[in-house]
Amino acid sequence: MASGLVALLDDVAAIAKLAAASLDDVTAAAGKAGTKAVGVVVDDTAVTPGYAMGFTPERELPIVARIAVGSLKNKFIFLLPGALLLSAFAPWAVTPVLMLGGAYLCYEAAEKIIEAFTPKDESEETPLALSSAEMEKQKIAGAIRTDLILSGEIMAISLAEVADMSLGLQAAALAVVALAMTVGVYGVVALIVKMDDIGVHLAQRSKASVRATGRGMVKAMPVLLSVLAKVGTAAMLWVGGGILVHGLHDFHLDAIPNLVEQLAHTAGSVPGVGAVTGWMAMVTASAVVGLIVGGVLVGVMHVIPHRKKH
Repeated sequence: MASGLVALLDDVAAIAKLAAASLDDVTAAAGKAGTKAVGVVVDDTAVTPGYAMGFTPERELPIVARIAVGSLKNKFIFLLPGALLLSAFAPWAVTPVLMLGGAYLCYEAAEKIIEAFTPKDESEETPLALSSAEMEKQKIAGAIRTDLILSGEIMAISLAEVADMSLGLQAAALAVVALAMTVGVYGVVALIVKMDDIGVHLAQRSKASVRATGRGMVKAMPVLLSVLAKVGTAAMLWVGGGILVHGLHDFHLDAIPNLVEQLAHTAGSVPGVGAVTGWMAMVTASAVVGLIVGGVLVGVMHVIPHRKKH
């Protein structure tokens, strides 16, 4: 009886060790996958606050919460099963899908840059006024559509990083990445959209230093949103261009990848700061590739509707 109990305890201990090892594997895989997707996460964090701005303060957090729920549905109902099916039945398609997503990121970033330098036509018709509820519904739907694209890119990048693992580990790692990214992104977004309200509250306190901090937060809000938008655009170019460069390398089209690698290697030879300068050179070169590809795609997408009109 005692020996049977000891054997049972040994089995339980072995199962616990196996579970702990599996958890370590999942955590490591999720960390590896999530690190590669950080550029898209930056863009997601930069883009989303705009969808919750312009509403009354009491509606801002509910809007962010509804977008976050939509993001979780995107990831767990559509993207995670799709990624696993792709990995199981068409692993060769991961790189082309990644490159399509990278090209889209480049297109979006280039379009933002071009629009920033293009004078707006004041003769354009003013859109019809919508009720607050209709506007909220429209904004949330637009945010969830944008999230679907960015989340798809996050999942594709993450899948590429764990493609050599078992299907079970892939599923667990992608689920961890999906949940962590959603909580992280929308937690930061909630903080950003409420920063001005927090600042107003602090500005009404009796202590002078607290009031000064509150006023500073309110004044910093427009600057923060502007910086986030620029960082998001730069991240889209860097990530999208980098995906395209790696994809070309996978297809043995090495002219551009070799040039980027050579630039990074040359910049990385600077004594003392080589790691930093090499990384910056690689990021800059990838962003330039992204800008060129994105500019071409913007030109094509603007020419097609023009030709249809004629």
